[in-house]
Amino acid sequence: MLSYKALYVIILREFKRFFRQKGRLIVTMARPLIWLFIVGSGFTRLVDTTGGVQYIQFILPGIVGMTILFSSIFSTISVVWDREFGFLREMLVSPVSRVTIVFGKLLSGTALSVFQGAALLLVAPFLGLHLGVGSFFLMVFLMFLVAFAITALGLFVASFLTSLEGFNVIMNFIVLPMFFLSGALYPVDSLPMFIKVFSYINPLCFGVDSFKHILLPEGGRLAAEFPLAVDILFISVFSVIFTFLSALVFERRK
Repeated sequence: MLSYKALYVIILREFKRFFRQKGRLIVTMARPLIWLFIVGSGFTRLVDTTGGVQYIQFILPGIVGMTILFSSIFSTISVVWDREFGFLREMLVSPVSRVTIVFGKLLSGTALSVFQGAALLLVAPFLGLHLGVGSFFLMVFLMFLVAFAITALGLFVASFLTSLEGFNVIMNFIVLPMFFLSGALYPVDSLPMFIKVFSYINPLCFGVDSFKHILLPEGGRLAAEFPLAVDILFISVFSVIFTFLSALVFERRK
């Protein structure tokens, strides 16, 4: 059974940890802006995208996806950190159910990712992309789904890791292919079929695709490769599967 007080404590602890690490906060916010304005501005002069949308506008959904990807995956480093310093063991032997611990970690990582993704949306008007109130809240909903799915994946993988060094190696091996196969920088349809298959099992691919439906103007939405309903369905199913697997791993932890 879920303990809402314990959920609150776990989420609050992760937020305090994040905002106390000033270097992490600055890097987290600077990384997407560097990609957006340096890479985007450079390739805008070289690439003509669908519907007359400038390349810097085209990659904004992908940069939002990248922000969520990095934040969600690396928020689960707290599992490895807590294991190394014994705090995870204390949580596991406490009266709090392990399902509560799993959801606490999932919701804290998701909330942090959505916060960072929503902050990035503030640059959209400077790129000529205007979001209405309804579109903004729809984006927040989609970011929540994507962040939850990727945090669930990260938590499942982190559950098997015992060192910070191992976490960094494994997660970088996962994160970079997920980003480059997501359609963030170029359409997935332009990839060879044997690579495209990996994009079709990548939750970030469907996440970025859903962002394109909302962020890009009508002409640019032709860049989206799946119906929005398909994006939401895939991400939801992915979330359920990896939430279940993460809870199963934690239940069997001794």
